[in-house]
Amino acid sequence: MSSINTNASAMSALSTLRQINSNLESTQGRISTGLKVESGKDNAAYFQISETMKGDSSVYASINEGLTLTKNSVATARLGAETINELGQQFLDKVAFAQGATGGQAEIENDLNELVKQMTTTLEQSTFNGDDMLAAGAAAGTAAAVAAATGVLTSAGDSGGAAPTDRNVVTGISRAGTYKTTSITVGTHDMQKQVANFAAIATGFAANAEAATGEAFLAGVLASTEGVAGAVTDIATKLGQSEKSLENQQQFLSSVVDNIDAGVGSMIDANMEEEAARLQALQVQQQLATQSLSIANQAPQNILSLFR
Repeated sequence: MSSINTNASAMSALSTLRQINSNLESTQGRISTGLKVESGKDNAAYFQISETMKGDSSVYASINEGLTLTKNSVATARLGAETINELGQQFLDKVAFAQGATGGQAEIENDLNELVKQMTTTLEQSTFNGDDMLAAGAAAGTAAAVAAATGVLTSAGDSGGAAPTDRNVVTGISRAGTYKTTSITVGTHDMQKQVANFAAIATGFAANAEAATGEAFLAGVLASTEGVAGAVTDIATKLGQSEKSLENQQQFLSSVVDNIDAGVGSMIDANMEEEAARLQALQVQQQLATQSLSIANQAPQNILSLFR
């Protein structure tokens, strides 16, 4: 039956064209944004998961940037500690040389004092962005001293400042219903105390070595120097371990961020090869649907021939 009021063919063709235009619009949107899931209406589950994962990725990236500052502080302190350690070994060598030396103790004392000056300069310069991890800025307190008769340090060389402390450095997050932070401990070490001990050993070295108890002094001061040098080596080693831990954590966080971003991309990124093929097909479908609608709209005109 033909009707001039209702054109079912045109209605069907128009519905098809609307659907094709809607699909074409969606495809063009995915091509322009590169996303197949741009909002919750596209895929609610993927959108929620991807937004959570992107939040985690952003947090990890920020933590990684923060770790860079801490690592630079530790690296600077470690470099200073290693330099002081090298100077300390030279100091120890000269004290050991003095054991069998006949005369020349004054020159050895001058060398020891010069090494202490270099240690002090290195200590003062081993800070990064104001972060002092070697207690270079600790207030002066009880000075170290060496017993003239035995060469034994009678004071621990208390720097007088606050005791060196550890700091917890946030390195990541763990999710167990809520966010929790995980951290590693980086220590601040009192290198000033050890430099003060070296200075005490160097002070009056020649006079004590040439006194009647000089032999006992030299034997004792050698043992004292070995103890201080060992403490310096321990500080340099611990700082190196801390720096390595921070580097490992940064590498891990970088890998985690890459994996999260890749996972998010696999869920929400559009497959551009598929979208390009789909666009071509929809454009052809649009042209055919337009032609179909045009043909359907011409059908009622055939009724006119019945009245001629």
